[in-house]
Amino acid sequence: MLTVVDPTTGKTVREIPSADRKRTESILSTAETAFESWRRTAFGERAAVLRAVAARMRTDKERLALLMTEEMGKPIREARGEVEKSAWCAEHYAEHAEQYLATDVLASDASSSYVQYLPLGPVLGILPWNAPFWLAFRFCAPALMAGNTCVIKHDPHVPGCAEAIAGLFDELPGAPDGIVQNLPLKTPDVETAIRDPRVRAVSFTGSDRGGAAVATVAASEVKPAVLELGGSDPAIVLADADLESAADQIALMRIINAGQSCIAAKRILVETSVHDRMVELLRARLAALTVGDPREETTDVGPIAREDLRETLHRQVRETIDAGASCLLGGELPDGPGFFYPVTLLTGVTSEMTASREETFGPVAVVSRVADAEEALRLANDTPYGLAASVFTERTRGEAMAREIVAGQVAVNGVVKTDPRLPSGGVKRSGYGRELGPHGIHELVNAQQVWVGPKVG
Repeated sequence: MLTVVDPTTGKTVREIPSADRKRTESILSTAETAFESWRRTAFGERAAVLRAVAARMRTDKERLALLMTEEMGKPIREARGEVEKSAWCAEHYAEHAEQYLATDVLASDASSSYVQYLPLGPVLGILPWNAPFWLAFRFCAPALMAGNTCVIKHDPHVPGCAEAIAGLFDELPGAPDGIVQNLPLKTPDVETAIRDPRVRAVSFTGSDRGGAAVATVAASEVKPAVLELGGSDPAIVLADADLESAADQIALMRIINAGQSCIAAKRILVETSVHDRMVELLRARLAALTVGDPREETTDVGPIAREDLRETLHRQVRETIDAGASCLLGGELPDGPGFFYPVTLLTGVTSEMTASREETFGPVAVVSRVADAEEALRLANDTPYGLAASVFTERTRGEAMAREIVAGQVAVNGVVKTDPRLPSGGVKRSGYGRELGPHGIHELVNAQQVWVGPKVG
């Protein structure tokens, strides 16, 4: 059984049977059969299906948002926004996939030579709990528009969300049954699904440890994989930055989804001449946030999704304080039900402390003092991760610094975010491959070269 515990109360609210071998076989067989029909549909037919799904999401937004709030604690305002963003992703690929996958004509010794982009087959998406709808559509919208079918193995803690996502595609006019299916597997059973010959590629979002395991299995079967893994993302604030704006945007990045985001700003590196002022601005913004029931419209920060995750976060905070950091806000486990954690601000954090060395998944802002831009860059890159980063400084300087930051995504004077129009992904232990934008859809196709004779020249 897959058990759902409401992180607001700590009580079990749902149990859903996991897929046994027979059900798994049926789902993969259906995905393969659907692919044979779906891959031959025109882009316009595929687009009509994605637009219909987007319309369904908007019509049913409140129910879908409440599923996220119940299963992983996302504040209701953010949950509604996630449904809207997922619908936008579907609409974006419906509009642009044909252009993204347009045939490339290349000169050679052939009468005609070109590269055409063809679907691979059923693709397995292994997804985490922290953005159940957005991460599913980030995977399936481009995959479907490329002509693949999608099997979603969602996190065991959000089975209701997974069922709802697959349900959006049921009985749509113009679509064969089974183009998107929910495969509710327990984690030990995932390897069997990856190895199944009907699965032609894998997309994984999650921890670097989980990604390494998935990549190992996929590689042993010679299957392509896209990995979007963890991050310990730096936010650099230099003396010439607009500090008020930087504080607004860093505070927002740090507390979206209660800080449970791979691309959240986790290490705030502030030039020494503006350090104290920046800390003051951050403290004011963080202290004003409301932690509470995510069903309430006034709540800014909901609970941590699971008790074990809260325990890990608290260990990281206490170890960092014990090593000499100052705690200006939060840092104590609250009494009462649920898995809440206070918005926490740590300063005086050095690079060898736990909160700098490990990914912190929660509403914990970690500030370090740096002498100048050179030290900021050195510390920004002093991590095994390379997912995203942000820089707050004069624009030209910020763009130059972006070239020196080892990360797949850099925001200059803005919030790091994912956008259907732009590619996202990491380097080092943050993964490989890209999702979204034109780059993301190209990860899940066969770039087939065609040479047409006779030879010329």
